[in-house]
Amino acid sequence: MKKILLTAMGSGQGKTVVCCALLAALKKRGMEVRAFKAGPDYIDPMFHSRVLGVPSRNLDLFLQGEESVRRSLRQHGGEIAVLEGAMGYYDGLNGTEEASAWDLARRTETPAVLILRPKGSALTLAAQIRGLQSFREKSMLTALLLNDCSESTYTYLKPLLERETGLPVLGWLPHREEAELPSRHLGLLTAEEISDLQERFQALALQLEQTVELDALLALAAEDEGEEAPEQPEKRCRMAVARDAAFCFCYADTLESLERAGAELVFFSPLTDSALPARVAGLYLPGGYPELHARELSNNIKMRESIAAAVRRGLPTVAECGGFLYLQQSLEDEDGHGWPMCGVLPGEGYRTPRLQRFGYSFLEAEENSMLFRVGERVPIHEFHHWDCTENGTDLLSRKPDGRSWPCCVATDSLYAGFPHLPFGGNTGLAERFVSTCIKRATILRKLKYGLQNYVNKVTFTILRK
Repeated sequence: MKKILLTAMGSGQGKTVVCCALLAALKKRGMEVRAFKAGPDYIDPMFHSRVLGVPSRNLDLFLQGEESVRRSLRQHGGEIAVLEGAMGYYDGLNGTEEASAWDLARRTETPAVLILRPKGSALTLAAQIRGLQSFREKSMLTALLLNDCSESTYTYLKPLLERETGLPVLGWLPHREEAELPSRHLGLLTAEEISDLQERFQALALQLEQTVELDALLALAAEDEGEEAPEQPEKRCRMAVARDAAFCFCYADTLESLERAGAELVFFSPLTDSALPARVAGLYLPGGYPELHARELSNNIKMRESIAAAVRRGLPTVAECGGFLYLQQSLEDEDGHGWPMCGVLPGEGYRTPRLQRFGYSFLEAEENSMLFRVGERVPIHEFHHWDCTENGTDLLSRKPDGRSWPCCVATDSLYAGFPHLPFGGNTGLAERFVSTCIKRATILRKLKYGLQNYVNKVTFTILRK
């Protein structure tokens, strides 16, 4: 397996577009390409997956830990793994380089290609690159790629940058309309919302083939030994997983971890289906954009009633961020109109003008619950503009800098809160969730068996008389 990481000095340099163009170009060459995203981002992996037709995975050193990150890369790297960085190269946890793109490159021994938008800068650009090279020992930077520039700019900058930095400039991409992807409050529109996405990236891939030295880039990629994915165990319970335009923020590793723990995942749509899937022993409501679909979710009364009844009966349930808002009494849409939701929880979701409690944190518990144990510190991530009048008080969220606040609902059968959880790491959350579901499925089977025996006995008695 080969591996390469694409990074930049900061956001807005075109990492995702260049990454997807590269994925499309390598796939067109017949290579078994796999994509990864540094950090907790949900949206960029959707673009990777749309290009490749297979899941893109997150590599998050804070949420997963180094061992899980390295294992995921080895098991799912294919013939070549393309990693996309997040924010600036050294931007990590709480003003440090921890869990940054550089930290990921260093810990996984992955060469990094720096993407640059050389607007209004020449020799100063070289100075900035030299700064990145010397900022930390072993920078992992191996090459440069110019984005959104003219051929004349590239021709002028290539020898200058190579002379001053010692790094090869592998090529350039011109400004193209296909590279302009629309965005909203949490970043880019999702891949499913851009109808001509494949055509855009195929055009960019063709451009990349013409103006970027792909063979030279592949020659820089590091070799790594792959690893076989573990066999899936027997499925011991059915778990309903919401998946549609309103609930689309779900890590591939989360689903894989739930399956590995023994769950059979059954996908459904709270937007269009009328009830939960039959015979499920668990429910997972991931994050997404319920606020953009509040009217449709509210108007689907049968589904709201089905979920509310199931959760009240004790169906083991995890509701993260958007799923948490869906279980509230009401949810405000983008226009400020409130819509009735499932009504299981007492709060009201409402829009705010900025990100709320953004970033990494730890969850701590004072009492044991379905997912959490007293004395543990579980790493989590929050990223949302909407807030709620009742955020729960069963857990404590503590930032790495020491700030803390109560949050979340955590009972023997329910986790509901804004924090996104690392089911794909070594926290044991997936195993605990599925174990609770299996116990419920076992109880229901015994009740059904006992009821059937009782009915049979009564029927036999009546027939004898």
